[in-house]
Amino acid sequence: MKKVIIIGASGHAKVIADIVIKNGDELVGFVDDNTELPDKIVGYPYLGVIDKCCEYSDSCYFVMGIGTNSIRKRITERMDVNWYSAIHPSAQIAIDTHIGEGTVVMANAVINTSAVIGKHCIINTGSVIEHDNVLGDYVHVSPHASLCGTVFVGDMTHIGAGATVKNNISICADVIVGAGGVVVKDISESGTYIGVPVKRSLKR
Repeated sequence: MKKVIIIGASGHAKVIADIVIKNGDELVGFVDDNTELPDKIVGYPYLGVIDKCCEYSDSCYFVMGIGTNSIRKRITERMDVNWYSAIHPSAQIAIDTHIGEGTVVMANAVINTSAVIGKHCIINTGSVIEHDNVLGDYVHVSPHASLCGTVFVGDMTHIGAGATVKNNISICADVIVGAGGVVVKDISESGTYIGVPVKRSLKR
């Protein structure tokens, strides 16, 4: 059994708390820089600001409960702790996949054979990562998105809810694919892409 602290205390963090508990590990509590949080969150203690992690670093594992890619990256890069990968028991994961440290895989997600997932990623509820996909670090695949076979996704990219990425597609770093978007061609320039099929949005 591992002792786990969740960094962040939003709704996303509460979903991760459920995964920790279902895995039979001990949820010690939450840290968050919002000092106006209640004393308990889903029945577990608010331990204080994120810098309090140093007091627990020798005895606990940590997992990011923050959905925004850039914030996850900024916080994790300043911390030297043991990271916990939170994988829901209902997720279907092939035996030859690689999942990086600190990554979260939520309920009913599917990760198929020979997929490689980077560190501190979010593979959200019901999403599908097909065979031979390669996802960089700090990628967020939103609920019920589907990445078909042999897709590459660069660091910090966010795939929106219900989006679909065709097989043999490459998406560069720092891309947002809007909810419901369909990617049928490679994306080689950072930015926001929306529609069916997706096109780069010019809105700033």
